[in-house]
Amino acid sequence: MNALSTSLSLSRYDAACADAHHDLPHPPQGEIEALGHNIANEMLDALLGSALEEHVPVLMEGLIGGVHSAILRLQRQADRSADDMRRLQRDFDGSEIKDVELQDATLAFNRAEAVIMIAEVLRDAASETYTQATGEVWTPWRGSARNQATTLALTEARDALKARDRRNQAMSDPGDQVVVFRGARQANTPTDAMRIYDALNWAHSQFPNMRLATTGNHGAEQIALKWARDKRINPILAKANFDKFKAAAPFRANDELLALEPVLVLHLDVSLDVSIRQDGVFGPSEKIAAAARGQGVRTVAVTQRK
Repeated sequence: MNALSTSLSLSRYDAACADAHHDLPHPPQGEIEALGHNIANEMLDALLGSALEEHVPVLMEGLIGGVHSAILRLQRQADRSADDMRRLQRDFDGSEIKDVELQDATLAFNRAEAVIMIAEVLRDAASETYTQATGEVWTPWRGSARNQATTLALTEARDALKARDRRNQAMSDPGDQVVVFRGARQANTPTDAMRIYDALNWAHSQFPNMRLATTGNHGAEQIALKWARDKRINPILAKANFDKFKAAAPFRANDELLALEPVLVLHLDVSLDVSIRQDGVFGPSEKIAAAARGQGVRTVAVTQRK
């Protein structure tokens, strides 16, 4: 079995670790996920129900954000290795010296990518535990060769760079099947949850490769995020920045969501449970639906079952 077919049979995590070719074994993904969950649980157990409970969001964001900061540092290291690889590709002359240098740069790049992958799994597991325990959502604020000589090292370098570019694109480019969901804070009853799940399940059947995009607002949008976790779909978050935009923050978040060029906008402007008191429709949800229709984007309101 060649290296390509082997990597295709592995998960992204295992493939990244295998490409690192380290003398010591990398910890299995399940162990890193358990570590992330345990770290977050230990901290939450100590903070919740104590005098520090009101500071849980800041402290947990510091914990998770610290891992994220480490990831950014590691990514800068990987970028430097990537620059070395591109330089060596550009100057590649088929000589043994250049070939060894390129192999070394490729190995350094792949090892950095493996550590980044592991750190991302740790961060995401801790973030998931934080969300499940509190309902809060953590999110980061946001040449060709000189001749035709080609060796195994040069091919591996190209593949490694392409893999990194695809991986970065997957993080920054949401793809062609973004489904936006906006909903009211009050829409957090069992009736609302059932219909939100129905709507998102329908959207998933229409767009199997969908990415859920939302602001993570309390109420309906937290239910939507729970649906995404159940489906193991990584959400795209456009959190409202009240510090910067004040009252306009929810509508600026709408602009960010529409900039993703969604294929569908789902909206729930008011709770479907008529027994609870409500103060009219949720303006940002109503506004994004109107703006989406104006752009020719398909919009569907979440309503009572008929």
